[in-house]
Amino acid sequence: MSDPPWRRPARPYTPGVPAWGVTRAQASERFASVPLESVSPQWAWGGSDGSGVRVCVVDSGIEGGHPVVGPVDLAMTAVTAEDGEVEMVPCEPTDRAGHGTACAGVIRSLAPGVSLSSVQVLTDGKTGSGPALVAGLSWAVEQNFDVINLSLATTRPALTAQLHELVDRAYFRRCALVVSAHNRPVPSYPWSFSSVISVASHDEDDPMTYYYNPAPPVEFHARGVRVPVAWPGGGTIRSTGNSFAAPHISGLCALILGKHPWLTPFQLKTVLFLCAGNTTGRLGGAHDETR
Repeated sequence: MSDPPWRRPARPYTPGVPAWGVTRAQASERFASVPLESVSPQWAWGGSDGSGVRVCVVDSGIEGGHPVVGPVDLAMTAVTAEDGEVEMVPCEPTDRAGHGTACAGVIRSLAPGVSLSSVQVLTDGKTGSGPALVAGLSWAVEQNFDVINLSLATTRPALTAQLHELVDRAYFRRCALVVSAHNRPVPSYPWSFSSVISVASHDEDDPMTYYYNPAPPVEFHARGVRVPVAWPGGGTIRSTGNSFAAPHISGLCALILGKHPWLTPFQLKTVLFLCAGNTTGRLGGAHDETR
């Protein structure tokens, strides 16, 4: 088997062909396709536990060894150096506020086989600086995690351009960036950018039930109301918010990528759409019953 496309070196420039173009010989590479009617939840994640998939939670940290969360393979934290620059340094897998542990527990509950890593960018008050967010997210993208869960957003317009460039970079590096929408109807980022998988809450109890939203910027709705979540100290609580809807989709992405590791974020979004609880027409009819 040849290397996956995203690991191949860039094609050399061909004189006479515009930059980023291909010759007829280069364009002849064929790819397997799956009939749309074959893409079902069973096809997408049946039998998968997320093994082989690397998931990073960019948040307040993760409490390693928590009974619901399990091991944390890599933990980093954002530190401001004397010159004012933010650096990412290794740290113990601890949680300053509980928010990251809660998200990690949701992901682990859906995809128990994943490798979980933590990037700590929030303080004990569940707030953080823009430079810390950018540094932590940049580090996660550069590490080529398969799925990055970001259950936080910023309302600072000054960060818009920098975050937009960063999430686009994640998209083209094959990092599925799953981001929760803000809990209040205010302009915020980066969940509203099209290259991420944006998630808000529904109030049903089934962790595997999610819906496609035909009116973005929120693309999917997942469980996010009175969700049982892990909490520092080894316990659990129930909590509500879009923050806990996003890791449900992150867990599903991990299951799908565990079974179909070649999917790009573009293809992954398509699979999520085809398997959503309110998607009809999967069997070829325009009026198939909603599952």
